[in-house]
Amino acid sequence: MHTTRPVPAIYQKFGVKPIIHGAGTTTRYSGSWLRPEVLEAMREASQVFVNIDELNEAAGEAIARMIGAEAAFVTAGAAAGLVLQAAACLTGDDPTKIIRLPETTGMKHELIIQRIHRFTYDQAFRQAGGVLVEVGLGRRTMPFELEAAITDKTAAVVYLQSPFTSPPGVLSLEEVCQIAHRHGVPVIVDAASMLPPRQNLRKYLQQGADLVNFSGGKGIRGPQSTGILAGRKDLIRAAALNASPNQGIGRPSKTSKEEIVGLVIALELFLAEDEEAEMRRYREVCQWIVDALSDIAGIRAVVEHDGVNRIIPHAVIYFEPSWQGPSGHDIREALVKGDPHIYIQQGTQQGGYFDEIAVDPINLLPGDEEIIATRLCEELMRR
Repeated sequence: MHTTRPVPAIYQKFGVKPIIHGAGTTTRYSGSWLRPEVLEAMREASQVFVNIDELNEAAGEAIARMIGAEAAFVTAGAAAGLVLQAAACLTGDDPTKIIRLPETTGMKHELIIQRIHRFTYDQAFRQAGGVLVEVGLGRRTMPFELEAAITDKTAAVVYLQSPFTSPPGVLSLEEVCQIAHRHGVPVIVDAASMLPPRQNLRKYLQQGADLVNFSGGKGIRGPQSTGILAGRKDLIRAAALNASPNQGIGRPSKTSKEEIVGLVIALELFLAEDEEAEMRRYREVCQWIVDALSDIAGIRAVVEHDGVNRIIPHAVIYFEPSWQGPSGHDIREALVKGDPHIYIQQGTQQGGYFDEIAVDPINLLPGDEEIIATRLCEELMRR
């Protein structure tokens, strides 16, 4: 018998069922848990009116102090942050350029990116008017390729920090920064999902990045529709001029006073937490799932955790050559269609791994691991 979660009245009204979210902090499945203290701060912030420009500046200063950046800005989610990264590099603080975007005739508008760093969300860079220029092969980039691609049209170099996008042979962030800065070109980093570990809030800036983009609604557990843009003071100013409440390319991506306040409070709480204890809890949850699957022949279940591809512990199930049961895709789909609906991760060739499936524990409530393990056993044993 599986435990069915009670449906809150508001979702009963809409006919929407809760899910068990073992797929990480995926926006499609509601991101991550909002901290209760953040919800209360947002409620309090809603009680009065303020000048949003003043609040943006104060929030940015608070965030910059906490993470050791020159400056920071609260965005309407990480994808909005990518638009503002590109816009800042395309326009600077020139109002005539700001009002022209996404039309960039006569402006620096090329954004260089390593081929393996192309991803779905890079459409946001193009939304601002940028043109992506690829360098390198699928899993290798040579320094001279980046060097040769830089011209008088280059506005920035894009660098993606994300799981499974930095195999051996790809230029490191430090190498990219050295080459780009030698030509006076800024480096913009998307690290939306790379928190925790908390050290990443400083790491990429320390490695030379000029602008770094983080999600506020993933590991930080702030409002889902928020993000952090941090880096050089002049580029943060340019991003702010392109953003709401100004009439720029970022105007449709509005942040409310409640969301801005909520993100600052969430970041304070995030930085104050015991990361070692947090990781230990995640490992215990993952180990419980792995142990429950240990007697099933033809699979290899392990706990994986590293600083590049599994930034928090995951329970990963690999299918051995001898496996004769259902595919990872079939198992994932069966869990989604079951009661309760369960979402887990599935490997793809595009991500650099294959038919494994994985459980990310960051959004699991106590007892969820037992439900997931039971359902996995049931589906894995179907022959």
